[in-house]
Amino acid sequence: MTDDHRLTDGEEEPGEGEVEGGLRPRRLDEFVGQEHAVRQLETFVAAARGRGEPCDHVLLAGPPGLGKTSLAHIVAVEMGSRIHTISGPALERKGDIASILTALEPRDVLFVDEVHRLPRAIEELLYPAMEDGAIDIVIGQGPGARTLRLDLAPFTLVGATTRAGLLTTPMRDRFGISLRLEHYAPDELVLIVRRSAGILEVDLDDEAATEIARRSRGTPRVANRILRRVRDVAQVRGWALVDRGGALEALDLLGVDEDGLDRADREYLRAVAERFGGGPVGLNTLAVALGEDAGTLEEVYEPYLIQQGLIQRTARGRVLTERGRALTGMPADPGLPSLLD
Repeated sequence: MTDDHRLTDGEEEPGEGEVEGGLRPRRLDEFVGQEHAVRQLETFVAAARGRGEPCDHVLLAGPPGLGKTSLAHIVAVEMGSRIHTISGPALERKGDIASILTALEPRDVLFVDEVHRLPRAIEELLYPAMEDGAIDIVIGQGPGARTLRLDLAPFTLVGATTRAGLLTTPMRDRFGISLRLEHYAPDELVLIVRRSAGILEVDLDDEAATEIARRSRGTPRVANRILRRVRDVAQVRGWALVDRGGALEALDLLGVDEDGLDRADREYLRAVAERFGGGPVGLNTLAVALGEDAGTLEEVYEPYLIQQGLIQRTARGRVLTERGRALTGMPADPGLPSLLD
């Protein structure tokens, strides 16, 4: 595997088209929200830059769409270095990671997305690279095999994961900086929507920006996706200014309700309510009923439904809460604790 993806300060990152890359903040002072994580990064990066050393290895954990990739690129920009991006599941052979590591230049940033999905052999090769700045390569086979140690340029490994609990302890311990990203408050998302609207040249009033932010599930990626669809509707309708009514029309077209639930979320809740009497129902059974992968339900759909207090994960399976039953039109279950309780 070769490292074809190298970004410098003046380049855009390919994502969901070049538009997505253009919406990413490029500096820490442009990054909205996550104040605790940003404050730590600002201090540690400034200290490393002042010493002329690479920043310590950084682990970024949290749900999808909160800015882990953006922060990885920001670390490289703030350090004045290049970034090399790879995906954990894409690394299959030791030679792949060895060729990438030996090509790094001093203070480069190696960004590994979904770091918890690295194969064990690759992960073990990274241990000495992260700790000692060297890798051990076995040359030959059998009695004539010998070990060759290759010194590496000082670098920073930034790992991103949506499931920090799946990281092995030896891997987690080698990250000197560990940051957890949380969902955004609505007022923070309003600022993000405003910034993205300026980049996309969409004229929004305050009520429209607030409505988009309120239904974005606390996630900037979702907010930007909705905003792009609002732009499409505004272009087709010929609107010079998008007001709250225009935003509501676009949100209705997307099927996003006032609670931020989309069609897939509502189908999940309906399945638990109508097919399984409100639960409990096992994850695999629910996945078969919805024709969806169990991992997708667990990692994509359920976190927001749990955050909104609509479902519970129990030892016997998924159960609708009192609020979830009310939302789906089911009668209250006297066996469920009241929200006030």
